[in-house]
Amino acid sequence: MIYYSQGKRKAKDGIRCVEIEFYVKDERGKHTMKSKVYFSKTITPEKVLELYKLVEKPLPGKVAIKVHSGEPGNQNFLKPNFWKPVIEHVNGVVTECNTAYDGQRNTTEKHVKAIEAHGWSRYFNFDLLDAEGPDIELEIPNGKVIKKNYIGKNTAKYESMVVLSHFKGHPMGGYGGAIKQLSIGVASSFGKAYIHGAGEPEKIWTADHDAFLESMADAAGSVIDYFKGNLIYVNVMKNMSVDCDCCAKAEDPCIKDIGILVSLDPIAIDQACIDLVNACEDPGKEHFLERVNSRNGVHTIEAAAELGYGSREYELIEVE
Repeated sequence: MIYYSQGKRKAKDGIRCVEIEFYVKDERGKHTMKSKVYFSKTITPEKVLELYKLVEKPLPGKVAIKVHSGEPGNQNFLKPNFWKPVIEHVNGVVTECNTAYDGQRNTTEKHVKAIEAHGWSRYFNFDLLDAEGPDIELEIPNGKVIKKNYIGKNTAKYESMVVLSHFKGHPMGGYGGAIKQLSIGVASSFGKAYIHGAGEPEKIWTADHDAFLESMADAAGSVIDYFKGNLIYVNVMKNMSVDCDCCAKAEDPCIKDIGILVSLDPIAIDQACIDLVNACEDPGKEHFLERVNSRNGVHTIEAAAELGYGSREYELIEVE
């Protein structure tokens, strides 16, 4: 069971913080602190950058900044202006990958038009990682379900990655956050079908559901290994619909905005988002959690934790 307690206020670089400890008790009642997750209820572009700077992790080499470009027609995705301060601070290249389903982003030609229409290439250097083949094949020797992952060949240009995620619901995964961005988000168009199909792309929509969730956990771990752990994660709990930003016609948000989270641990940051939804008093959370739970969404976090590239135990540090 996950517990939390609020600690003393402290100052860091002139920023007032509140440490909130989330931990798991063992059978003897003991707990061990794990990853740090910075959190603020203030949702502004400037606050994203402020929290990002608190992580204090230098990223080597050329940095890919993974965003969701937004399916044309979707009203909930986070626009370029929102991410602008942190992207300019990182001074990396904004990246995306083609989708594996019918829509306006499943081919390079159509996706480039969507990227231009949404303003991404107007503000930033943009790289569609799987614009051309062949894909990079990543081995996953210890994968729970899949033993390979496929990412765009342009990923080879980069040594580090900043993963910018819009936390929301998802029609298949239950929720979308850092782990989904690392797996489905970074995968090439073929790689997306491979993950959805749990290693059989032709079963993209018919594979065993838990096997699909575990395949996402497998794929995310392979991307972390590829970048040798040189990643930083930002989750923004804003415009939270039960549908993802891949939906051209998505439900409107059903729950109030909660905040911004930044961490070096993709498992901890996603777990923290789920916990914050559970802890909030907004009546819309029941609809949101129905989507998460009906798709067994937390199983992706469970599988990722079992793979060992992060922890569900974390310290939530609230920044005022």
